[in-house]
Amino acid sequence: MATPIFRARVARTGDFLRDHQIAIRRLQWMIVGVYVFLLVVPALLPLPGRTASVFNNLTIVAQFAFWGLWWPFVLISIPLFGRAWCGLFCPEGALTEWASRHGRGGAIPRWMRWGGWPFVAFGLTTVYGQLVSVYQYPWAVAAVLGGSTIAAMVIGYLYGKNKRVWCKYLCPVNGVFNLLAKLSPWYYRVDAEAWRAPVRRTESINCAPLLPLRNMEGAAECHMCGRCSDYRGAITLSPRSPEAEIVYVSGGNAWQTALIVFGLMGLAVGAFLWSASPWYVTIKQGIATWLVNRDLYWPLADNAPWFILTHYPQVNDSFSWLDGAVILVFIAVTTFVVGGITFVGLWLADRVLPVVVRPGVRDTRGALVRSPLEGVHKLAQGLIPAAGIGVFLGLSATTLTLLQHEGVPVGWANPVRFTLLSLALAWSLRFQWRLAGLRTLNFWRRSAAVGLVAAGLVPFVYCWVLFFIRW
Repeated sequence: MATPIFRARVARTGDFLRDHQIAIRRLQWMIVGVYVFLLVVPALLPLPGRTASVFNNLTIVAQFAFWGLWWPFVLISIPLFGRAWCGLFCPEGALTEWASRHGRGGAIPRWMRWGGWPFVAFGLTTVYGQLVSVYQYPWAVAAVLGGSTIAAMVIGYLYGKNKRVWCKYLCPVNGVFNLLAKLSPWYYRVDAEAWRAPVRRTESINCAPLLPLRNMEGAAECHMCGRCSDYRGAITLSPRSPEAEIVYVSGGNAWQTALIVFGLMGLAVGAFLWSASPWYVTIKQGIATWLVNRDLYWPLADNAPWFILTHYPQVNDSFSWLDGAVILVFIAVTTFVVGGITFVGLWLADRVLPVVVRPGVRDTRGALVRSPLEGVHKLAQGLIPAAGIGVFLGLSATTLTLLQHEGVPVGWANPVRFTLLSLALAWSLRFQWRLAGLRTLNFWRRSAAVGLVAAGLVPFVYCWVLFFIRW
């Protein structure tokens, strides 16, 4: 348990952020300037040659900044500090809020509130990034990141007033950050009694991500910006157990389960694996031979524009239509095999535990209504550590490739990778034990549930063994 002194210091940190919002805005605009520079200028320069390095080529600098540092370590910052990146540093968030401040202030349309956008946006962005080789080429970076930024500004201009509507509903990584923030050891705690107490008239708080402050629980959607710290004497930045939100607050839902199981643990793994897989080469060569034998040559043409498929003939790197099709099939099969087996493990674990019933909901005969997948969704929340570390390992592979290109030894990488993976898997299985304990105290049923979830994770782990050792 945190001591009162430590809690007071944490609370003062929230107050510090509240009192220095002008400085935070200035920092955000500095980051926007660097972001736009690294996004635009490399796209205007010639592609780097084979001897280019981070010390003599701006394109390599931008590549290392975006994919070697920014995305991997932003991802790892979320479970450490909550969504502080979103509230304090994110250039896209700052731009969409600025556009909203000067925009039309329209009502948020119903289609935008659809719960499936986090999964769909993450999936489409990930797959499109692979087709255009977003980790290698500045034009692809401009298309993926720049396109997202422009869309964020347009949405900000059209909807809301001084809000981050894009961030709440359509940002491609909002769902991922939402999940990882549940592991944060910090959150803004709302004291319900203090909120209800009569207070003098206070200024309203602009919660840019549109959170209901009075009923706010957990850290999943909070951007940790500090604007609401000590509001009405009821909101306080506080420490907590990193397991508290998943075990006691978050129940999960179908779209979050899809994002964890089929998105982060399936689709993302396929997106990382295909380029290193000899299976991809074998399948492509087999199909190409079949096509040539039947005089079908158009799928072998590499004439797609760069914004549809990778097309850089000046460096002998272009995807044919067949390449694109096989990439899509490889990612899809990986998604359904790895994600499907993981889901089956969760489903079987749910079956061996006592059923989950919906409190107070009864059928026509007066019996409590059993929820068919509510228990699965709750168990899926426990896989967030494993899912998150998988995406981090995949992104950090680009970091290590860039470091290796600069002559930095990376022999230490695999022991570190598998240590992190083992720790994340152990944490996920600990979550399964605790979540099962909410439904039964029977040792054998809890053990069986954890064992079934662990069995479902075998293909996920095997993919990383293939990626880092076998291939």
